[in-house]
Amino acid sequence: MNKLAKFILRYRWVIIISVILFTAFTGYQITKMQINSDVISSLPDDDPDAALLKKIANEFGSNKMGMVILETDDIFRTETLEHIHQITETLEGIDGIISVNSLTNIIDINEIGIGSLVDIYDLPDTEEELEALRERVFSKEMYKGSIISEDGTATLIIFSLSEDANVEAVAIAVMDQTRAMNLPETLYYAGSPMMVTAIAKLIASDLSLLLPLAFLLIAVILAAFFKTIRGVLLPLLTVAIAIVWTLGIMALLGFKMSMISNNIPIILLAVGSAYTIHVLNRINEMKDTDRRKALLKAMIYIFIPVLLAAITTAIGFMSFIFGAYLEMIRDFGIFTSMGTFFAAFLSLFFTPALIAGFSIYRKKAIKGKHLHGTPLLTIYFLAPLKRLLIRHPKYILTSWTILIIISIMGIFLIKRSVDIQEYFRKDNPARTAENIMINKFGGSKPIFIIFQGDILSPEVLNCMVETANYMKQSPDVLSTQSIATLIAEINLALGEGIRRIPPEKDMIEQLWAFSLDGNDIVKTYVNEDLDKAIIISKFISPDNNAKKEFTSYMNSFISEHSNDECKIEITGMPFVDVTMDKSLIRSQFGSLSIAIIMVIIFVGLILRSLKTGIFAAIPIIAAIIMLFGVMGFTGIPLNIATVLVASVALGIGIDYSIHVISNVKHLMKTHDDDISHALEETILISGKAIVINVLSVSAGFLVLLFSEMVPLQYFGFLVALSMIGSGVGSLTLLPVILILDNRRVKRNKLRKQ
Repeated sequence: MNKLAKFILRYRWVIIISVILFTAFTGYQITKMQINSDVISSLPDDDPDAALLKKIANEFGSNKMGMVILETDDIFRTETLEHIHQITETLEGIDGIISVNSLTNIIDINEIGIGSLVDIYDLPDTEEELEALRERVFSKEMYKGSIISEDGTATLIIFSLSEDANVEAVAIAVMDQTRAMNLPETLYYAGSPMMVTAIAKLIASDLSLLLPLAFLLIAVILAAFFKTIRGVLLPLLTVAIAIVWTLGIMALLGFKMSMISNNIPIILLAVGSAYTIHVLNRINEMKDTDRRKALLKAMIYIFIPVLLAAITTAIGFMSFIFGAYLEMIRDFGIFTSMGTFFAAFLSLFFTPALIAGFSIYRKKAIKGKHLHGTPLLTIYFLAPLKRLLIRHPKYILTSWTILIIISIMGIFLIKRSVDIQEYFRKDNPARTAENIMINKFGGSKPIFIIFQGDILSPEVLNCMVETANYMKQSPDVLSTQSIATLIAEINLALGEGIRRIPPEKDMIEQLWAFSLDGNDIVKTYVNEDLDKAIIISKFISPDNNAKKEFTSYMNSFISEHSNDECKIEITGMPFVDVTMDKSLIRSQFGSLSIAIIMVIIFVGLILRSLKTGIFAAIPIIAAIIMLFGVMGFTGIPLNIATVLVASVALGIGIDYSIHVISNVKHLMKTHDDDISHALEETILISGKAIVINVLSVSAGFLVLLFSEMVPLQYFGFLVALSMIGSGVGSLTLLPVILILDNRRVKRNKLRKQ
């Protein structure tokens, strides 16, 4: 460490210039960063539901469907129909949209054949004509509840995107061009393209608002404790550079910002500043008339604790690489751990280089004086705390035991949620649109059932009808659409006069040739080879249990009815949500277990004692148990953001224990193994850095309460809570454990003597 410290001071300008150049390079790369807020694209390739969704896109044109909702007091008015037609034409002209269906261009099956429901060149304009249109629309199952609401106050203009379309660009064009019409009706936007675009906008908005706010809050806290410009600027400068390096490398490697990775700058700001805080605190506490010697002593002492803290924090983040289901969570783990190492490297190399380069030969330390101290913190918190620890350790241990028992009770109340609408605040337009889709159109979560066989055979078509009827027995499915529905309608109008599938294949082929062959709508439901067809439906409920019940309900039917003549497969967002819900539990226990085991082993190896590793982990494990208890009692759900909290808290919170244990071990060597004196000094020196650290980290994460995305609000609150818990635990529970263990060791020695 002595050689390394001297190396840093000798080559300080090389380090400073290298950092500046690399920062400029990575900063330029950030300008190329893109945002991807699509959860589907983050599903693993080997996931059967995700693979089937991609297969549907290839076979049937697209699984990316968006909706413009037009709401008014009555859809059946000439002016409103004109506006629907205007929107339809506008959407048809947008690049990337391959089909548009609305009330003004949807097909109508009648005695003459297949035509349009509405003649756009001769719109109904009398009360009688409008009433006739109303009656015709509501007499058709394929229209009611799917293209127009049952109360006649809302209608959908549904559009599909090509697979290679720029989803965000298309969605923005849809919103901009339809809003520019200034129609008197109210417009809402729903469906996955609109939803992921709304999330992307929130991500960009959060980054531009929350990151500066977090910098400001942490700056205020640093100023209050260090009372110097250097104490404020150096932690913020090093972490800002670490953020630039991390995001620049992300962009350089082609990774996109997601609804999870947009947390990375806030996390690095909160975590990375902690390393420089500890470095500066140790430099300030070192007393020597020779400033250079004081700096060397501080660097030699602090290097291992900071490096160890960074490694254990990175372990918490890297656990997501092994335990996560979604690729976006794995990416989050990779780059957050990378950013953690960058922050630690800059704290240990760049910060001392700056201090050496700009102040080492111009200032002399005043021997015996604690620079930049915080007497109020010492007098009113740290000093009373050290007396309480030495005099009443068992009281503190009992208090923690009671808190942990209560928290364990709350764990059993935790709920899980993967529904995308819950990412938005209740007053967000995207959530309002989703509620309209649920209340008036049977939801927006698509369900796809693929049938493989001879599509023009009565057996396969009747199997589709039976499957659709069975599916509609579920309270969460109101309507279905398929080629079987169309053929049954055509048979009613042009064939047998009965709404059913014709009993003979040649009858079906005749109806097909006369009415459907070459029609654009067929491409939505049947592939070109006529050996695969699809049922399209929507699921209403956002409730996880309802999705699980429906998944089980449909899978049992499919396993009984799928055969060689008619192979059936099902997928859709309810099924993806169920898989994601299961993954939350696996991810939580998997990543957390990996993180705890690796942290204990690693800390034990570095400090040469597995027992010490276990002791270091106990306070943060206790804080995590309390965290889960709070989630259960307050109703905060486990979702794709909050599932990250425990491992993040472990990785960050373990730092406090490491600094306490390292300081205690160091001081016991100079105090003849006197645990009381070692803890007293540790509480006064490391305790100050921990308090500053807890406050700055918590402030950084609490900024997320102002996020537009609800899961990130929960994430920020829970991480801040866990930081407070782990900080308090490292200053109370850990010292008590060390005191009691030291007493036990001494008793054993006396017995042996």
